[in-house]
Amino acid sequence: MSNAPSKPIAAVILAAGKGTRMKSDLHKVLHPIAGRPMLMHLVGSFAALPPAATVVVVGDRRDQVEAALAGTGAIVAVQDPQLGTAHAALQARQALAGFDGIVLVCFGDCPMLTADTVRELCAALGKGAMVAVLGFRPADTAAYGRIIADADGQVMKMVEHKDATAAERAVDLCNSGVIVADARDMWRLLAAVGNDNAAGEYYLPDVATGAIAEGARVVVVETDAAEVAGVNSRAELAAMEGEWQAQRRRRAMDDGATLIAPDTVWFAWDTELGRDVLIEPNVFFGPGVTVADHVKIRANCHIEGTAIGAGCEVGPFARLRPGTVLGEKAKIGNFVETKKAVLGKGAKANHLTYLGDATVGAGANIGAGTITCNYDGYFKYQTVIGDNAFIGSNSALIAPVTIGRDAIVAAGSAVSRDVGDGDLRMVRAEQLVKPGWADRFHDTMRKKKAEKKA
Repeated sequence: MSNAPSKPIAAVILAAGKGTRMKSDLHKVLHPIAGRPMLMHLVGSFAALPPAATVVVVGDRRDQVEAALAGTGAIVAVQDPQLGTAHAALQARQALAGFDGIVLVCFGDCPMLTADTVRELCAALGKGAMVAVLGFRPADTAAYGRIIADADGQVMKMVEHKDATAAERAVDLCNSGVIVADARDMWRLLAAVGNDNAAGEYYLPDVATGAIAEGARVVVVETDAAEVAGVNSRAELAAMEGEWQAQRRRRAMDDGATLIAPDTVWFAWDTELGRDVLIEPNVFFGPGVTVADHVKIRANCHIEGTAIGAGCEVGPFARLRPGTVLGEKAKIGNFVETKKAVLGKGAKANHLTYLGDATVGAGANIGAGTITCNYDGYFKYQTVIGDNAFIGSNSALIAPVTIGRDAIVAAGSAVSRDVGDGDLRMVRAEQLVKPGWADRFHDTMRKKKAEKKA
């Protein structure tokens, strides 16, 4: 990209706050958007830069954040005591000792921030600015800090809402809290921040204020308010989820999927859709779903951890659980549940079936009411159904069991032993017939009922 920074970038993500408005035992930045913690949305987005290092500054519930970051390569720094946002950012200095590049500071509860916007901010430093800040113009300026800038984007003043004059509060350009500077400037300016303000805290925007006082150039880059919206409450979390979903639905349709009722389809952060996929109303995707081309997902389905092959049909009212793999043109019908089930090409389970820990061969047909009995209260067991096998309705396949290719299991059977290729297995009690018994029963009961009424 033309605005790609020439220097390496280190990302400092502030996540030390208590998040009391969430009223939760879970750290605020770990609340999920589209099935992924907010913090991990940021880490994932920044991976496109990629950063030379990522430092997450923690305080309250640090163990939860450390556990979430395990395996990401991110470094954890601790802010204790918590004396404000500038003080929090300064805690990353030791972790980045010797780093010679651009330092980005942002907040962990702003999951929509993109790598492209970070690149644009960093590009501003290459045009003579010592500090670049990210601004936005919200519909409601609420209690946001203000950025006082000229028409060219040069910042004259940064001020917190509680410290602003009435004239300054009338300005609608607000501070997102995202800021970049060269490391040598960032650490120096952070260390010089004081706490002579209404809250007695060390404010991150005073990095820009300090640079302005030195006569250095500070610029603002503007972005859409949705990209830098923060999450401080459950209501804001729901609003953020709605915004993320709206964007993902638009992208799905732009990429060639048809959503009959877009507002009723809910994607996970990693849902992958092929072309000419049709999704009917009220479909929920959990994490780990891939959908190939020409798939039809009918109404009221819940799908997670599943790979759906080309030309498949799913639902309505189907639940596909993790470990499900549907081969090309397989079909899962209404009120079918699968878990760790692999269906071969053209296999069908059209209705009222449970397939757990099962492998179903190509072309096999699973009749209504069939279940794989895969759990004995202690362990799970496998059911294997061969190619083109036919499982009659209301059958129980008691694992571990193998049904051979082209085999038939008669309706109503409880199968606990393997069935060979091409065999018929019928497991039923012998039918008992008593001619005329029902007529005699009805006559007797009608007489008794009449006598009772008399």
